Amino acid sequence: MKVGVLALQGDFDAHRKRLEELGAEVVLVRRPEQLDEVDALVIPGGESGTFLKLLGEQGLEKLKQFVRAKPTFGTCAGAILLANQVENPHQPGLGALDITIRRNAYGRQLDSSIRQAETTLGGDPLEMVFIRAPKIERVGRAVEVLAREGNDPVLVRQGNVMAATFHPELSEDKRVHAAFLELVRKR
Repeated sequence: MKVGVLALQGDFDAHRKRLEELGAEVVLVRRPEQLDEVDALVIPGGESGTFLKLLGEQGLEKLKQFVRAKPTFGTCAGAILLANQVENPHQPGLGALDITIRRNAYGRQLDSSIRQAETTLGGDPLEMVFIRAPKIERVGRAVEVLAREGNDPVLVRQGNVMAATFHPELSEDKRVHAAFLELVRKR
């Protein structure tokens, strides 16, 4: 099983390290054609508008095809890209998750925080690192909520696609990445 990590911006290396700790073979994806080499993909945080610019039209189309066919996990900006509706401001997405997401909903960089969420992944509450995080404002019927902070969904799954509004790669808790790898193994 080869898992790609989109390595255009953000802390892609922290995702690489976590996935390798859990036994995955990781490929840092920097060109669209590299998507053909991997069985699954992680889209890290960063700035979603910058991702769109760096991907370009051809790269975005290749990524759309990938997320329709293979397991994909997006964190923060990656979650924004996977949504079918993006607000604040409106921007195109990959349409892989039936969610509405609002960019920078938890405030500016200075408002970054570490919080706890109730999760269906078992065990203690999930530690979440929020950095200029988006907020999931609407969840479609086919979307399963895997973790909530209060009433707010913060970790969701629909079919082959998972998204977190926080940065699990910056926590010591490995459950989110382990859940994604389990999804990859089952598919």
